[in-house]
Amino acid sequence: MGLADTIQENNQASNQHRAKTMIFLRHHLDEGLKMDYLTVKDPLVLWNNLKDRYDHLKLVVLPQARYDWIHLRLQDIKSISEYNSSMFKIISQLKLCGENITDHDMLEKTFSTFPASSMLLQQQYREMGFKKYSELISHLLVAEQHNDLLMKNHESRPTGSMPFPEVNTANFH
Repeated sequence: MGLADTIQENNQASNQHRAKTMIFLRHHLDEGLKMDYLTVKDPLVLWNNLKDRYDHLKLVVLPQARYDWIHLRLQDIKSISEYNSSMFKIISQLKLCGENITDHDMLEKTFSTFPASSMLLQQQYREMGFKKYSELISHLLVAEQHNDLLMKNHESRPTGSMPFPEVNTANFH
């Protein structure tokens, strides 16, 4: 929006730009924070106050995010969608702290944490040559959905048994 110069030292921003910046910053503040900084009129002061208040969070969040990344394993999570959510939560925290996680890193993390019982499946997915994590997750979600459907069909009645007769058919005779 061209307002970044209003939150820099010794800026020559116009009063109109400063007012726009304050509106923008206040709009994106949590309600509790709005009350804490209600009297602040200068965007640079508001920016620096928020930076002082929250800049230390990187030091708190980074070790836990790294720990979570190291210990994230596909085999420990019940569904692909839960794994995907966990993956993106951790990546968001790492990005907040300045760490960059690439699609290659995400693919390797996923492949390397497949359950041991799915080693052949993992190799097949590797050979498919995915370049984007989203493509792999799409395939895994579809496969999981098909597997769930097959299991539901299998569990609906024992193998070799006849299906239950239609209720209306029994009443008709």
